[in-house]
Amino acid sequence: MSAPSFAASASDAPIGVFDSGVGGLSVLQALRAELPHERFVYLADSANAPYGDARGDAFVAARTHAITAYLSAQHHIKALVVACNTATAAAIHEVRARRPDLPLVGVEPALKPAVALSQTGHIGVIGTRGTLTSAKFAKLLASLQGQAEFTVQPCDGLAHAIERSTAQDPPSDPLATETRALCARYTSAMGRFGNKPGEIDTLVLGCTHYVFVQHELRALLGPQVQMISTGEPVARQTRRLLQAAGALAPESAVAAAPLLMTTGPLAQLQTAAARWLQLPAACCHSIAVPSV
Repeated sequence: MSAPSFAASASDAPIGVFDSGVGGLSVLQALRAELPHERFVYLADSANAPYGDARGDAFVAARTHAITAYLSAQHHIKALVVACNTATAAAIHEVRARRPDLPLVGVEPALKPAVALSQTGHIGVIGTRGTLTSAKFAKLLASLQGQAEFTVQPCDGLAHAIERSTAQDPPSDPLATETRALCARYTSAMGRFGNKPGEIDTLVLGCTHYVFVQHELRALLGPQVQMISTGEPVARQTRRLLQAAGALAPESAVAAAPLLMTTGPLAQLQTAAARWLQLPAACCHSIAVPSV
């Protein structure tokens, strides 16, 4: 079944949000809190997830352009939030060049806020290999040279495990889950966490999927370690751009439930939407996004 489309203009049009999978729902959650009068269409390219572990830049860029074209043509979006670190790193500069008329917000690991918060000056960064080996991330890291010590850890397979876990009922013993085992492996490889000199006291979640394993990370690292994600800063930036463009929905508007779409298994998106956003299965639809 195809997803219904929106036909609207200016402030009435929806905001598009996309990710390689369900991880971007964490950004959608922050967007809905910041912009309660707006309508949203969310697209999970789960048939091709995860982007960051095994997909090259050319593939990710092609999918980003195809999804941008689809959301623009079918849903007449007034802004696009690229809620995927890998897609932001690989393609957002190209999308900006092709679509200067479209307000565009990407995500990147929140290194600058981490520098401001860290007391020990030692910051951990976890993300997909695609994000952490990108030229965009290297430039961001170089811009903060001398301001803190960064321990950067690619987490191969973690985003994919989180994506797969949404198709299953929550396990009775969270200590036995695959995601927790991967969290334990990668954080232990980074060194000591804590608030003593030399220890990592701040962890940057450099993939939108990782917000959904914060409890596992907290159990491993303890209460003294701060964790920073990108959802709230992205939501605030989206508000600023729409306000500057005069495209914010009026405060009198009553937003409908978001439209959620996936190129992958529908049940996976339905489970994630119910578990993490308390949204009904009726919000979710299967679609195909043709190449451009």
